[in-house]
Amino acid sequence: MTIRALAMAALAASALASPAFAADPVTLQLKWVADAQFAGYYVAKDKGFYKDENLDVTIKPGGPDIAPEQVIAGGGADVIVDWMAAALVAREKGVPLVNIAQPFKQGGLELTCRKDTGISKPQDLKGKTLGVWYYGNEYPFFAYMSKLGLNAKEGGDVTVLKQAFNVDPLLQKQADCISTMSYNEYWQLIEAGMKPSDLVVFKYSDEGASMLEDGLYTLEPKLKDPAFVDKMARFVKASMAGWHYAEQHPDEAVQIVMDNDTTGAISEEHETHMMDEINKLTKGSGMGTLDPKAYQQTVDILTAQNIIKAKPEGAYTDAVTKKAEALKK
Repeated sequence: MTIRALAMAALAASALASPAFAADPVTLQLKWVADAQFAGYYVAKDKGFYKDENLDVTIKPGGPDIAPEQVIAGGGADVIVDWMAAALVAREKGVPLVNIAQPFKQGGLELTCRKDTGISKPQDLKGKTLGVWYYGNEYPFFAYMSKLGLNAKEGGDVTVLKQAFNVDPLLQKQADCISTMSYNEYWQLIEAGMKPSDLVVFKYSDEGASMLEDGLYTLEPKLKDPAFVDKMARFVKASMAGWHYAEQHPDEAVQIVMDNDTTGAISEEHETHMMDEINKLTKGSGMGTLDPKAYQQTVDILTAQNIIKAKPEGAYTDAVTKKAEALKK
């Protein structure tokens, strides 16, 4: 064997003996099932943005019986998508959740009513039956009712119907109004045959009752580890790249979401509506840095309605998004 051949053989043996650098694993727990509400994360995975940051990301869909706060508390995720109201309530109950990024600058929560009930303004809600989601989604509703001066307790000014995650109560006239998202259930009503002129919509964001919705949260103790902060910074950087790509290529983003659906329950028409509306909520989100004023508004609403008892301390950080910005340069 020649000297060159021996050298090449030695290099090959050395390469085999050296362990490859494995990508850092990250598990993301979603708040709901795979749909355009989470397009940015699926796009980031599909387009290789996570891989570019040396991350191996597992995306776990949610569902009606899955509480992201419980999943992360039990060690089932590194980071979750959650609404701030639910996260702050969980934090006060002992789950040390911290907001590390806020991809959604605006909220999409609405109360959608049948026009034929005679409802035209918020004051008309008195005496009506209103559908409400629970599992942490009820806090904005009760805060809104309190802001209107309406008692939403049993026997109060309105009748609260515990709403499943569908629009049946409005279609079947079991409720005068139901909870909807601007990007999801509202369009389910339209796709079911109702017209915009049949509906009266009260957007929480227009009623002074808007609270921050889809943000990224992790556990406070983990943020004491610089390596974990670095991993989350790379995750946020790639995720926001996914969201910005979805804004610029909505049709492709919809197809990526469809490819990741394992239920067969979503349609391209509906996901297209969703993507168009979601892009309005994420527009201008940059690297996902939380707006302190929006955070404070959420806290003020929750404390004023006694949904949380005390002003939270350390419930958000900009350390991750700052590092993500630095990585981008």
